[in-house]
Amino acid sequence: MARAGAVEAGAVEAGAAPLPPGVFRAMGTVVSVRPGVTGPQADAAVAAVATVFARWEARCSLFDPESELSRVGRRELALPDASEDVREAYALALHWRDATDGAFTPHRGDGMIDLNGVVKALAVEEAGTALDRAGFVRWAIDAGGDVLVAAALAPGSTQPAWPVGIVDPVDRGRLLARIDLDGARRRAVATSGSAERGDHIWTMPGLGPSPFLQVSVAAADLVTADVLATAVVAGGPAALDDLAERHDVDVLAVLRDGQLLATPGWPRAQPASAAGAGSPGGSGNRPISPMAS
Repeated sequence: MARAGAVEAGAVEAGAAPLPPGVFRAMGTVVSVRPGVTGPQADAAVAAVATVFARWEARCSLFDPESELSRVGRRELALPDASEDVREAYALALHWRDATDGAFTPHRGDGMIDLNGVVKALAVEEAGTALDRAGFVRWAIDAGGDVLVAAALAPGSTQPAWPVGIVDPVDRGRLLARIDLDGARRRAVATSGSAERGDHIWTMPGLGPSPFLQVSVAAADLVTADVLATAVVAGGPAALDDLAERHDVDVLAVLRDGQLLATPGWPRAQPASAAGAGSPGGSGNRPISPMAS
C-alpha cells in the first residue's frame, strides 16, 4: 500500500537516514518508485524516474539558487528566455489560477514565481510516461504524498487496484483512510495540508488560517489532484464546495477539530485498523460527513 501524506517540498533535509531501494530524495522530499519488477530492471526504472526529477529540479527549484526559476526571481533571466519546461509550467499554473478563482496561484506575496504547486506533479506524470514507454505495465510513484499509478490498470484489466493509505494528520503513525486507484478514472491521489510543515499554504484574502488540517483529492491525473488539494486548503469550505462540484474528483478533508468531510464518491465502507489494513475508505473511529457534491 502506498501512503499519501502531507510532505511537500522542503520537508525532508538532505543527509537524513539512508533510504531503502527504490527510494530517492528530490524536491526536498522522498520519491518512492514501485516498478512492478525486481533486479536490474527495477534499478533502471528508478534511475529513469530520478533523471526526470533532476531535470525539473534544475529548472524550477527555489531551493537551488542556480535553477532557472531562481534566476528569474533575481531578474538574471527573463521569463520569456527561460526553457520551454519553465514557461509551460508557468502557463499551466496560470491556467489553474483562473480555474480555481485564485485559490491556487504561482505568485508569492514577495513577488516571486513559485511553481512548486505544479512541478512535482508534472515530474511524476512525465516519469510515469517514461515508464510506460519503457514497457513497465504495473508501477506506482509516490512523491511526498503525491501518488500516481499505471494507466494500464484500465477497466477489464485482471490486475487488482492500487490501495493508497491516507496518513492521519492528527497521528502521523496511523492511516486515516484508504482509497483504491483503478488506473483509469482514478489514477492519482494528492494530499496537502499543514501537518508536516505547519501553515505554509497561503489562504485566500480574509479567510485567515485554513479550516482544513489536511485535504486529499483523487483524480484521473496528478496535476489536477495536486492543484485542487492545495486550492481547497487555500480557499476553505467555499473552494471545497465549488471545486468538487466543477471537477471530476473525490475529496477527503480533515477539519482542524479532526472532523472529516468527503464527497459522495470517497469510499467509506468500514473503519480501517490502526495498521491501515482495514476496508476501503475506513476512517478509524471518526465518521465521515457526506458533502452535497
